[in-house]
Amino acid sequence: MADRTVLVTGGTGGLGGAVTAAFLRSGWRVVVPQREPGRDDGPVRVVADLLTPEGAARAVEAATDEPAAPLRAVVNLVGGYASGGLVHETPVEEFERMLRINLRPTYLVTHAALPHLVEAGGGAVVCVSARAAVAPFPGAAGYVTAKAAVRAFADAVAVEYRPHGVRCNTVLPSVIDTPANRAAQPEADHRRWVPPAEIAAVIRFLASDESAPTSGASVPVYGRA
Repeated sequence: MADRTVLVTGGTGGLGGAVTAAFLRSGWRVVVPQREPGRDDGPVRVVADLLTPEGAARAVEAATDEPAAPLRAVVNLVGGYASGGLVHETPVEEFERMLRINLRPTYLVTHAALPHLVEAGGGAVVCVSARAAVAPFPGAAGYVTAKAAVRAFADAVAVEYRPHGVRCNTVLPSVIDTPANRAAQPEADHRRWVPPAEIAAVIRFLASDESAPTSGASVPVYGRA
């Protein structure tokens, strides 16, 4: 029987599958929100739209309904990428869409989960930003801004909830070696990309008691990219 729960948003994605597997192997109860009903394959799955406060609350409710395995960690993986032109060529709607899909779920889920983590005596939040947040590149101002905002939000949570025993850290991937990224960049040197399982190991560490002294960190997970 698992004695602690982790809520993994984006757990059905290329990185999410590896993160979910890493926590299951370590004996955690894993709750994975998704937009539609899915298979029963280990994690506890709950249908929830994380772009809404109601959906975020539903996901957190599922993660806190097992008294024997209190919620001790939240991993915010939900996000997305879109490139375009330079800033003056990018419609504000596209710019705001990047903020909405990257920042809003992270905020809503963390907002809903924090009271439970505090009540449980502490825990961990791990957010996924990107190397672009600290090393921007042209043609993706919305994505760059959104991922920088995720990092800043995580830093704010780390400061505000340190007295309550809740830690918050961020990982900054470069290019993750997923099937979708390989399809989008077939000519790239995929050997330089970082495998999802390697990032998952870092995330699991940051969520565990092994990283108890660490909060407010931005951890690069670049591989050789």
